[in-house]
Amino acid sequence: MNSNDLNYIYPNIFIRLYSVWYRHFRTYTGNIYSNAFPPFMEPLIFLAGIGLGLGGYIPAVGHMSYIKYLAIGLPLSSAMFTAAFECTFGTFIRLEFSKTYDGMLTGPLCIEDLFIGEIIWAGTKGAFYSLAVLLVLLVCHVIPMTTTVLFIPAIGFTVGAMFAPLSLIFMSFVKSMNTLNFYLTGVITPMFMFSGIIFPVTNLPKWVQNIIEVFPLVHAVNIERALCANSFIPGLIWDLIYCIVFILFASYIAIKRIKRRLMY
Repeated sequence: MNSNDLNYIYPNIFIRLYSVWYRHFRTYTGNIYSNAFPPFMEPLIFLAGIGLGLGGYIPAVGHMSYIKYLAIGLPLSSAMFTAAFECTFGTFIRLEFSKTYDGMLTGPLCIEDLFIGEIIWAGTKGAFYSLAVLLVLLVCHVIPMTTTVLFIPAIGFTVGAMFAPLSLIFMSFVKSMNTLNFYLTGVITPMFMFSGIIFPVTNLPKWVQNIIEVFPLVHAVNIERALCANSFIPGLIWDLIYCIVFILFASYIAIKRIKRRLMY
């Protein structure tokens, strides 16, 4: 058997990861209208209910209106929630009920391919949700159109890629789908509340700020706010390094945990 035959039987890693990504993409776009509608409606509802409501009591945060302050963080919270749901409930269903992974492993794929591809897909959904929210904010003139805000979907991809392995780690421990609610309520919701999206974390006690520094979302929010304000400080390098290291380390742990669960 020559090398061409081996490549045909076992394609290179990029083709393998793309095949996993494309499988999720086809499934998602199979119901494109119902799947694509919420990302555009949720920011409108949230801004109307929270931004306009609280905006009357909180006139400004720093040098900007409260509704603008809130709006800047919404693209990343959407990316976080969609990645968390995708890699908890979505992965659990594919693992335990539809047995999707069993079928995929009959092809020229390994377990690492499945979940690296899944993390990339969650990042893609994070980018899409961030883009959808950004378009709503721009159309409604909540935030101004600048060159730097065009990088928000890239940060959304990063957020999705951070919360995908984190969600997979938690999912690897649970035996019942109902248990996943503890993760969403006890981990994802606190990160949404205390990552500088709804209010500045600098107003909190110092010991609370030190705990919040562990949250992955707060570092992405710092980068996004710097982009929107076109204000970059050396501390953003630490935020960027944190995001990259978190993705790599969490992905390693997640794949190791999922691999053990699939094999045993």
